[in-house]
Parts: sequence; C-alpha cells; structure tokens
Amino acid sequence: MSDRILKATHQGTLKIGDKELLCAVLEDGTRVITSRAVFHAFGRTVRGSRSGSPTLTENNDMIKVPSFMDAKNLKPFIDNDLGQLIKPIEYQNTNGRINSGYKAEVLPLICDLYLSARDAGVLTAKQLPLAAVSEMMVRSLSKVGIVALVDEATGYQIVREKEALQKLLELYIAKELLPWAKRFPDEFYKELFRLRGWQYSPLSVKRPQLVGKLTNDVIYKRLPPGVLEELQVKNPPNEKGRRKYRHHQFLTEGIGNPHLEKHLASVTALMRASTNWGGFKRLLERAYPLNAAVQLDLFGEPDNDIGEE
Repeated sequence: MSDRILKATHQGTLKIGDKELLCAVLEDGTRVITSRAVFHAFGRTVRGSRSGSPTLTENNDMIKVPSFMDAKNLKPFIDNDLGQLIKPIEYQNTNGRINSGYKAEVLPLICDLYLSARDAGVLTAKQLPLAAVSEMMVRSLSKVGIVALVDEATGYQIVREKEALQKLLELYIAKELLPWAKRFPDEFYKELFRLRGWQYSPLSVKRPQLVGKLTNDVIYKRLPPGVLEELQVKNPPNEKGRRKYRHHQFLTEGIGNPHLEKHLASVTALMRASTNWGGFKRLLERAYPLNAAVQLDLFGEPDNDIGEE
C-alpha cells in the first residue's frame, strides 16, 4: 500500500449539537475528521497513547489506541470494526498543511463504545459525561449517514453531482449548433397519429400542438436525466411559445444523436406493436421507465381513450 500523503479536495465544518468538527474529503474519496476535532469532541487534549496502553493488531501492524479511549475499562468494548478505523491518516489540507485525521466512520463507533460501557456500568464518574456526549452525537449519526453529513459539510456532495452531470451533458450536448438533418422518421409520426386517432398526411408539416409535448414525453425525457432540461435552456421558446431550432440540433454527433436515433427506432417498434395509446404507454414504461417511482398519465386520459385501430 502506498504511503503517499493524499490531498484534501474539499473541507468544512461538521456541526453536531454544540460540537463543531473539522472534516475533509480526500482525493481518493476518503472522508476524514481531524484528530484534533475527535479529541475535542470527547473532551480530551491531543496527545499520544499513555505508556503501556492497549494496542490492537491489524494486518500484523501494532496500532496504538488513542487517549480518548485507552482506559483499561474501555478495552473490552473495542471491537474489530473500531480497531480497524483508529489508525490515524495523514493528509494535506486545502491550505497545504499536513493534518492528521481519522476516517469519518470512526465517530459513531466511538460513541457506541462509550454507550456500551455505560450500559455495562463500568464507566467512572469522569467518563459519564463522555457517554452523554456520545448519546447526543449518535442521535445525529449512523455508520452510513456520517459519510453524507461530511459530504454536505464540505460541499463535496453538490460538486460531485454537478461534475457527474456535467460530464454526461458534455457527451450528449454539442458545443455548437448542428445543421438541420431529418432525425425523426415519417413512420414515427405515422404511428403516433394512428395511436392518437388523428389523420396523418406525409405531405403536411402541420401537426397538433400536442405532438411536441408527446415527443418530449416518449423520446427526450427517456434520454439520460438532465439532457432535456439542458436542451430547453439552449433552445428556449420565443414570445409565441415556439422554439427556433429542433432539440436534436444541439445533440452531439458521437453520442447524443446516435442514442436518439436508436431510441426512436425502439419507440416506433413499440408503437407498431400497440393497438391504442394506453397500451403503448404501458409498454413504454416497462421498457424505458422514467426516473420517478410513480408516473401519472401525462394528460389525464383513460387508457382506452383512442380505441382499437
């Protein structure tokens, strides 16, 4: 394993009750709470383990138990999970200084240690306040929730989501407007009109206004999350409610438009296999469900509103 000191990409202050804990996210994604913050949370000054304090063995390494939990009456309550997390991590904070910290997941486990010792009736009078602190913190923490709390405190959660979305949009959304090309085949509109009970003429470019909303629902909304919203920003409607360009002119040639064309072919096939709009929507939701767990019918119409072909 490399001994390279990792850098913090994000850092902040985690507030739990009246405690303020400095925390960070390292470049490999590790969430840490500074050693000083952990010591202060449990009313201890930062120092090493006392002479002759208990040690734990992890991968043949002897790990010293920190002074906030090295009392002899606490030793029986140090389990393997806690033992694996109490090895300090050195990292470089965002100011370039070397800090020491613990993996953030250690905090709820330390709380469990003091609460278990209190339940067993082995805490001294000086240790009882630490159990009270633990009880306060454990109400706000969980072994899973601590990671999310650190991400929120450092701002890493928002940045991570934005970065992931931005990378996806860069694959789908072109930087420059593409020249118009026929992307939606006539068969798509022919099947759409059939299922809606409308008369279709390949010679007419006039279509009911509802066609645009239906196209967004069955095509563009089924592309990756965020793509339609970005297209609507890049291609806003004018004062008459019409858009100057076609959405597909803003999709990339390498990823966006090929995905669009494949999805169009699949949706058209589902239309051909359907005898009415309601049946088609059921097939569509099964094959390409929207993100929401429950989807209401877009226009509040019954499944059999069009009837048989």
